[in-house]
Amino acid sequence: MKIGRVELENPVILAPMAGVTDLPFRKIVKEFGCGLVCTEMVSAKGLVYGSSRTEELLTISKEERPVSLQIFGTEPEIMIKAVGKIEEYRPDIIDLNLGCPTPKIVKGGAGAALMKKPDLVRQIVTALVKATEIPITVKMRKGWDENNVNAVEIAQIAEKSGAQAVAVHGRTREQFYSGEADWEIIKEVKEKVKIPVIGNGDIFRPQDAEEIIKTTGCDGIMIGRGAQGNPWIFKRTLHYLETGELLPLPTPQDRIEMVIRHLEDLVEYKGEYVGVREMRRHTVQYIKGLHSCTKVKEKVNQAETTEKMKTILHNYKERFMD
Repeated sequence: MKIGRVELENPVILAPMAGVTDLPFRKIVKEFGCGLVCTEMVSAKGLVYGSSRTEELLTISKEERPVSLQIFGTEPEIMIKAVGKIEEYRPDIIDLNLGCPTPKIVKGGAGAALMKKPDLVRQIVTALVKATEIPITVKMRKGWDENNVNAVEIAQIAEKSGAQAVAVHGRTREQFYSGEADWEIIKEVKEKVKIPVIGNGDIFRPQDAEEIIKTTGCDGIMIGRGAQGNPWIFKRTLHYLETGELLPLPTPQDRIEMVIRHLEDLVEYKGEYVGVREMRRHTVQYIKGLHSCTKVKEKVNQAETTEKMKTILHNYKERFMD
């Protein structure tokens, strides 16, 4: 799969997720074969006005390339200035967020709220394309609500404005993550544009990946929530798409060992205080469904040091040893 000048090894992509797809997690999923990783979304205004937190989100390592760096904003002039700063970090792709449903983002007119302003989308994409040689892509939703389903229109605008690919999440903003993703809208977009279309929504198993490709004809798939606590999904999906064979699920020991590895990477990158606290929510995803996971979650949520958390996890792992 090719996006502009960027050739991907495979079309299985990590979706951008706030609070999840930071550098340590992106490096882990890359090891499991992910074809393209995406950063947490970055505020264009935060970049232009010098937010230290925003600049932290821009850090890219050579091990994770190719990398798509996602930005959000509403003002073409600000977006252009932001791109100037982004270029210093040399992402392979810049993605425009038209999909975030959170109240904080849409209240400011960004994210999924931009789906209601096609002309502004045209202005922003055109401005971004003119401002850089880095390929521009757009991630969107089905529409604002069921009375305003306009993913096809927005995708066509993005293509005509110079975007090199679009990713479509088959839910409206009103749905957030409830109900089922509508893959038919992805099929409609694929039929109306010539640039690559990436399908997103409800891909939790390798079989889901195969089904969305068959249903929509999409060029690539984007895995979001299905990757939380489950980096193995990339290797298992790639293998299944290539061979039709399902690799075994990770064992409880595999899952707990990955929690420890992820914890160590996160602490090394962000320091113990932040790393331990951020790892609490990741741990919940990794051990979900395992025996006594609720009790372990409670213990982990009280841990304040790396060693304390590792001790809890090592003791938990021993429960599954024969």
